[in-house]
Amino acid sequence: MTTAVTERPSAKKHRKPTGLFMPELVFFEPEALKYPKGERIMEWVKAQNIPYRMTTSHNRITNLPGETELEQYKIAKRTLVVGIRKTLTFDQSKPSADYAIPIATGCMGHCHYCYLQTTLGAKPYIRVYVNTGDVIDAAKKYIEERAPEITSFEAACTSDPLGLEHITGSLAELITFIADEPLGRLRFVTKYQHVEPLLHLKHNGHTRIRFSVNADYVIRNFEPATARFEERIEAAGQIARAGYPLGFIIAPIIWHEGWQEGYAELLAKLAQALPPEAGKGLTFEMIQHRFTKTAKTVIEKRYPKSKLEMDIEKRKKKWGRWGQHKYVYPDEQQTALREFITERIFEHFPEAGIDYFT
Repeated sequence: MTTAVTERPSAKKHRKPTGLFMPELVFFEPEALKYPKGERIMEWVKAQNIPYRMTTSHNRITNLPGETELEQYKIAKRTLVVGIRKTLTFDQSKPSADYAIPIATGCMGHCHYCYLQTTLGAKPYIRVYVNTGDVIDAAKKYIEERAPEITSFEAACTSDPLGLEHITGSLAELITFIADEPLGRLRFVTKYQHVEPLLHLKHNGHTRIRFSVNADYVIRNFEPATARFEERIEAAGQIARAGYPLGFIIAPIIWHEGWQEGYAELLAKLAQALPPEAGKGLTFEMIQHRFTKTAKTVIEKRYPKSKLEMDIEKRKKKWGRWGQHKYVYPDEQQTALREFITERIFEHFPEAGIDYFT
């Protein structure tokens, strides 16, 4: 007599891809609708049946739904504001690039540690700008002023523009522009996988696309509403095959129980998953976790159950660029993190370059 054995289902379930960002509410500056991009976004909003309102300024959005401050914050992160970028003086963006090029402000991700928690303060809603032509004209002037030096621009200082590309098309405009600038370079970083609109663009190798990666512990606990690690790496492979210069930002590097295993596994997974094309000219950037007292207060209010360690007594005080002290790891821990991860990078990617550790 035989006994039927029921096979246990595979532990690995097929997971739905991380979806495109869909705002729940959109605000428009009236003047934005005079630009072709503003018109296109309005048509898209109507086609998606997303409610919209008019506003006098993308910097002053009031009467957001929600009874508590926390509810309003969460709703603001699902709110899109379409306006005109009036300030065309670019901020510096060291050590990533010479200048930050502004095409969006705010992010749909909910990363607990993000510095936008404080730099955006009471305005966590997502702003996109329709006058990309003006931004490009300003970038041209910066390039001309610094000739014959190469001028680099970072497009992701205050946002994750790839997460908005299906709405704006702004990255495609910048990539196409910079492709024809012998002395111009563009770079941006993302935690999303939606690279399809960029794969067939003429880029001439002038745009470096980087993906933010981290130990599994960090992604799992502190990066809600972002693409999974596997999705990011698959997208990185697509970018490499499309001939773009590729990079990875390991940030923030967080000291946690099992951090050595976590970061060793991260680099091993990268090496296993990336196609051969990715190794050519590959770069890494490393940023240790840091916070200010203001950030600590805001993060604890917005993510009260977060496991993010922000014990000032365990940190070293460092003077920050914007006039506030920030708290980083003590020198001994910094050295351990930098040396260990650097060794793992060169173990798996001997031809890669490390741009900086900060």
